[in-house]
Amino acid sequence: MPSERLSVVVTRRLPEPVEARMRELFDVRFGEADRPMSRDELAEAMRTADVLVPNLRDRIDNTLVAQAGPRLRLIANYGAGVDHIDIATCRQRGILVSNTPGVVTDDTADMAMALILAVTRRIPEGLSRMQSEDWEGWAPADLNGGRIAGRRLGILGMGRIGRALALRANAFGMQVHYHNRRRLREEIEQEHKARYWESLDQMVARVDVLSINCPHTPSTFHLMNARRLKLMKPEAVIVNTSRGEVIDQNALTRQLKAGELAGAGLDVYEFGQVNEELRHMPNVVMLPHMGSATTEGRIEMGEKVIINVKTFSDGHRPPDQVVPGSL
Repeated sequence: MPSERLSVVVTRRLPEPVEARMRELFDVRFGEADRPMSRDELAEAMRTADVLVPNLRDRIDNTLVAQAGPRLRLIANYGAGVDHIDIATCRQRGILVSNTPGVVTDDTADMAMALILAVTRRIPEGLSRMQSEDWEGWAPADLNGGRIAGRRLGILGMGRIGRALALRANAFGMQVHYHNRRRLREEIEQEHKARYWESLDQMVARVDVLSINCPHTPSTFHLMNARRLKLMKPEAVIVNTSRGEVIDQNALTRQLKAGELAGAGLDVYEFGQVNEELRHMPNVVMLPHMGSATTEGRIEMGEKVIINVKTFSDGHRPPDQVVPGSL
């Protein structure tokens, strides 16, 4: 790479310490308004920058990649998930892609555990009652939820976050089951007290809580489809802190509405859109994609972006380079 400072375009505002360090190292431009860039703005950035720093709200498809200028050689994603970037086309154009894996593992696992507790213990219902001043005092049969100790937790996707969730579930006395693309080593299973199921169908039919922790890929799109959702027990709940596209959201809505599932805790939504019926179900806890929303995590994500860009500017491959088919 040339010795002059790289031209870097960041599509959204980042934590102040991250922005300050970027200004020290690069010729950086941030979006003036903290909003998603339009396609025209993204195309312009990709025509003029050496490095683009997008996030999950920026869909970098093959049409946009085709408009990239000759200078663009790195897309340093701010976030671990890269299903919004056409990595294969980038590779054909000689554009590297990096991400920020592992940074928000604990934060997201914490949020998954929080959703499990919120749904099973009916916490939002209690909060709503208190905020509406509709509480008439304690009653033995009022707002009874379920005890999670002893319940079977099924983890779909036993990567970093899935394993971190398993450790938390162990502390709460839950029985951990998991389905993964590949079985974990025996010592890892023992450490996490986790039982492997080769058949996802068999696992979902037996668990009391199902947590989605796998990435969105062509093979995981609607992995929890209508048929598989119907295999779950009527008293079971489902939690998703991964990607909304893994669940058929309309099928989930129908099943919850019919009373064929006890509840759901959702932090992500299919194509980022919410089925409006979900908003009005008392047994559904909905959050606005807060799984990674800690100050510490967001700063660490930015630091990873900086390391990837700086390593690239020094003439080396980014340490978190994404290879097509690796996720």
